[in-house]
Amino acid sequence: MKNFISAQDVNDIHALLKKALEYKAYPLKDKLLGINKRIGLVFLNPSMRTRLSTQIAAANLGMEAIVFNVDKDGWKMEFEDGALMNGTSAEHVKDAAPVMGAYFDILCIRTFPSLENKEEDYSEQIINQFIKYAGVPVVSLESATLHPLQSFADIITIHELFREPRKPKVVLSWAPHIKPLPQCVSNSFAQWIIKWGMADFVITHPRGYELDSKFTAGATIDYNQANALEQADFVYVKNWSTYNDYGKVKDTNPDWMLTKDHMLKTNNAKVMHCLPVRRNVELSDEILDSTDCVVNQQAANRVWAAQTILSELLKATN
Repeated sequence: MKNFISAQDVNDIHALLKKALEYKAYPLKDKLLGINKRIGLVFLNPSMRTRLSTQIAAANLGMEAIVFNVDKDGWKMEFEDGALMNGTSAEHVKDAAPVMGAYFDILCIRTFPSLENKEEDYSEQIINQFIKYAGVPVVSLESATLHPLQSFADIITIHELFREPRKPKVVLSWAPHIKPLPQCVSNSFAQWIIKWGMADFVITHPRGYELDSKFTAGATIDYNQANALEQADFVYVKNWSTYNDYGKVKDTNPDWMLTKDHMLKTNNAKVMHCLPVRRNVELSDEILDSTDCVVNQQAANRVWAAQTILSELLKATN
């Protein structure tokens, strides 16, 4: 593994999963692996779980973690090669990334899409420019289209909770929201679940909210939420804005918010969400505060997902 940007950077999800569970059982078993190594956590956007879990994961491996908030502490950055920088951007990534590469052994980047230009967002320009110029392994802490550490933690959680001798039925269900949100988490969850191959996977959403088919090929798409939830073992709730008519909100039907009535159709399903969540908009209090909800377990597993990936990159570079 040279970088960690998506599920495509992973050869064997099953092996990574086994390693993550070993770290969960013995967090400090590789406490000297990253000794005298530095990891840079570069944030162009806000973060809580991603930031904290990656710092803890790095510490468990003996690494020193340094956080840099570009949006608050740094110069506004330009990412277009050949740009005439006579506007508001004061520093080019071509100049900043090699410096970061000199300071750090692993560079982690967090950025969001604009939701204005689909071609630009889906080209993953920002994170690809850091890969191009940094000269060290780059880890995505969420990008314009994907959130791989979150998805890996989601796989860990499903694996821990489901012990029947069959594939679980996993449903990704769109939820309403007050503003347009990226497709990152939904794209990434679909990509990881399909590559893992250990679940019957259904995506349900109103018409017009179809995701990019390169991430959903192999999933069943059902526009009827009630039908999709039948006998589900896991329901992953997430809002996303439109992909085809990019970045729009076309449906805010509150009936899509998961409630106890929806859950009656499931197989006593566990409810998942990446957090943060808008209570009583995306998910009802009665669901979030119930024993069916496993969002805290997902968030806790973010440490072991990050620790596993960092250890893979450290071993590849040692």
